[in-house]
Amino acid sequence: MPRSTDTNGTPVPQRLLAAATRLFAEQGYGSTSVQEIVEAAGVTKGALYHYFGSKEDLLQEVYARVLRLQQERLDAFADADEPVEHRLRAAAADVVVTTIENLDDAAIFFRSMHHLSPAKNKQVRAERRRYHERFRALVEEGQRGGVFTDATPSDLVVDYHFGSVHHLSTWYRPDGPLTPQQVADHLADLLLRALRP
Repeated sequence: MPRSTDTNGTPVPQRLLAAATRLFAEQGYGSTSVQEIVEAAGVTKGALYHYFGSKEDLLQEVYARVLRLQQERLDAFADADEPVEHRLRAAAADVVVTTIENLDDAAIFFRSMHHLSPAKNKQVRAERRRYHERFRALVEEGQRGGVFTDATPSDLVVDYHFGSVHHLSTWYRPDGPLTPQQVADHLADLLLRALRP
């Protein structure tokens, strides 16, 4: 069995994911070989296949780890004992910040999703749908309570916000004029303004 950490204590799966993320971002999923990934991570192919069944599994995990983080955070916001407008705004801003903090992962995924097998693609889409449905439930809660207008269907509201989020990897630059939190605040405020009765 391969060593589970390197001399610095970094677990092998994290090293493999970091190497894969960097290489997929720099040269594309299709142009990156398994050999390049294991060399960059400083492990053997055996170690990669011990933790991940394939290069495709690495691609799926690049996105899945961000989505798991975002789902946990959304669940915490949604379950908080706060007015619905505060919970929705916090969730709307958080998904922007966490996407920017993991911009390579998001860019890789949207650029390379078509490389996933139909089964893996379906699984990822189901996980994304679960996130979107929980987010939409906050919008609908506010609409039912009269806090938000129901003039625009909740599905369209959610698609509009996440269209902005998914587009971040095409224009956001860390050295640009806005911090991740400033972008998040602007987009969350736009969403809340659009929902005002």
